[in-house]
Amino acid sequence: MPPIPSFPISSGIATRLAFGASNRVLLPLIGTTSTYRRAFQTTAFRMSHPIATLDTSLHSRLPSSSQSLFTAKAQKGLTFEALAKEIGRNEVAVAALFYGQAQPSPEDITKLSQVLDIPEEQLSQQMSGFPDRGRTLDLPPREPLIYRLFEIVQNYGYPFKAVLNEKFGDGIMSAISFSAKVEKETDDKGDWAVITLRGKWLPYTRF
Repeated sequence: MPPIPSFPISSGIATRLAFGASNRVLLPLIGTTSTYRRAFQTTAFRMSHPIATLDTSLHSRLPSSSQSLFTAKAQKGLTFEALAKEIGRNEVAVAALFYGQAQPSPEDITKLSQVLDIPEEQLSQQMSGFPDRGRTLDLPPREPLIYRLFEIVQNYGYPFKAVLNEKFGDGIMSAISFSAKVEKETDDKGDWAVITLRGKWLPYTRF
């Protein structure tokens, strides 16, 4: 039997990988060439969304840990979803660590080091200190997908505020005591992005 060929996964935007966390997909060469070609085409279709990599234009705005983490992520072929399962964190929270938007715990650093094969001492040094949040984003955002999120707030910010005030009173939703998740739903009309934001309600204090 001929050797089993392997194909590297390309890099790009983040998504769920159909074949787990390995950075190579193994396809047994069994049967005719046409059989193998059909198998490869099916695999390629199922893996049509490549993983997220670091935009080089952001390098100057991000901590040194971002390049180390994203380089290792690309070499391993891991999605944020796969990393989240390995680390035991929400995938949005893991992505925030990659962009320097959140402070990792010592356990986060240890697990990232183990999963990504980055020396723990190096990663600990690069991820020390406090995050300098918000440096990556221009206002208004220029990246179309991020701008669309901004546009949602432009269109629905006051409706959100009115409904929240009616339900909770005078206050604000925390972005500190906060969590978020991204889900995918599919129906006969196509794919739908579902973003859930969960923040503690903070009433304004009288003084």
